[in-house]
Amino acid sequence: MPSAFDATRRMIAAMLQGRTTSDIAKQSRPDTASPLKPWIRPAKRLEATFTAANWKTLLGHSGASEADKAELYDAKAQEQLERYEHNVENYIGTLRLPVGVIGPLRVNGIFAKGDFYVPLATSEAALVASYGRGARLISSVGGATTATLAEGVHRSPGFAFGTTTEAGLFVAWVCENFGLLETAAQATTRHGKLVEISPHVEGDHVYLVFTYTTGDAAGQNMVTIATAAVCAAIEEHSPVKPLHWFVEANFSGDKKASAMSFLSVRGRKVTASVELPGEEIEKQLHTTPRRMEEYWRMSALGGVMSGSIGVQGHYANGLAALYLATGQDAACVAESAVGVTRIEQRDGNKLFVSVTLPNVIVGTVGGGTGLPTQSAGLNILGLKGAGHARAFGEVIAAVCLAGELSIIGALCAHEFASAHKNLARGKA
Repeated sequence: MPSAFDATRRMIAAMLQGRTTSDIAKQSRPDTASPLKPWIRPAKRLEATFTAANWKTLLGHSGASEADKAELYDAKAQEQLERYEHNVENYIGTLRLPVGVIGPLRVNGIFAKGDFYVPLATSEAALVASYGRGARLISSVGGATTATLAEGVHRSPGFAFGTTTEAGLFVAWVCENFGLLETAAQATTRHGKLVEISPHVEGDHVYLVFTYTTGDAAGQNMVTIATAAVCAAIEEHSPVKPLHWFVEANFSGDKKASAMSFLSVRGRKVTASVELPGEEIEKQLHTTPRRMEEYWRMSALGGVMSGSIGVQGHYANGLAALYLATGQDAACVAESAVGVTRIEQRDGNKLFVSVTLPNVIVGTVGGGTGLPTQSAGLNILGLKGAGHARAFGEVIAAVCLAGELSIIGALCAHEFASAHKNLARGKA
């Protein structure tokens, strides 16, 4: 492991180039004397007048130019302003990001069945090419087998009490009154359902992990609103009153990798697998089943030694690109990119490869799925709207499988660096 002492010394040397420690201390003090630049004007609704006022502020007080304004706030962004009202505040326009497409990716799943074209939004060269190569390999042998294994979105309010005894009595009351709390939650949503409450006592604190199913929505806002209603019902009806409470006490795994979610589920738990003949691996990935298994064994140990939750190569690459292209909450990649890739060489020079992702937070309705370009992305997949979220989760697993095959193949064939050099720098 790199020395923290040496790393700190190098950073201090960089800070002191052309400056003294007194200069740095002076620069770091709170500044209440200099006039503050104008505030960006918040608005409850997206209106052209507020956007114009904010652009006036940016043009006068930031590094933005009229050309920058034209890029972000073009005619389409102005025309479609109202469509973004429930997705962003302080609106100043839209962002264009390159979108590539891979496929057909053949999927043989419980909910997803067929050939899918998959849009990927990214600024990283080689990413789409890599996932496309993996998709070609999977489809050439008949497709990936996929399954949805579990579902559940969590919210974890926390309650503080005067004594540990009170905390215990509160937990007993909660366990006896699930029906009351379920009714409070159901009053806030047509599609979500509170299915479980898991209590965890830490001294005089109680964490209640609420688990919901959320239909075809990703559901983070849905479960937050429902949980707030449950907490209000607890305040009204519980004979043991908390000193204070919070609607989320950081036990749910929201937007972070956590051991709890890895071992159970957050969102949708999905898996995908494929069995590959050795000749196809040699033809398409330029390596062998044995070498790929050897790489997996070494990388699995590397993951354990580094303390990673799960062992996989680069789920985040495909997830981020697909989430951006289809209107998912990109911050959920932090938890979704947790899982396990497994590789086994089998009799007959075949290779079994599987991926399992327990925390895929996605939906085909709600959130950003109705935005213009993101809606187009879901339409390319053929998975927009109600009834498609489970299928979407299985396609995501197959996409991650494609990405793992391609990157591991490139590393085994010593083509990883050259691929990035050729595609990112245009140098053969």
